[in-house]
Amino acid sequence: MDRYICEPCGYVYDPEIGDPDNDVEPGTPFEELPEDWVCPVCGATQDMFIKEE
Repeated sequence: MDRYICEPCGYVYDPEIGDPDNDVEPGTPFEELPEDWVCPVCGATQDMFIKEE
């Protein structure tokens, strides 16, 4: 599964870890995040993330 980086702050969403603090289970691909999920560090929306190369 691909990791995604928040362009504004550099937070990396790793699907193997998920985002347990925001009820996103480990193993959740970025493409399957809830529509209202935002960066837990800076609040950026999902369209501000880029796939890690």
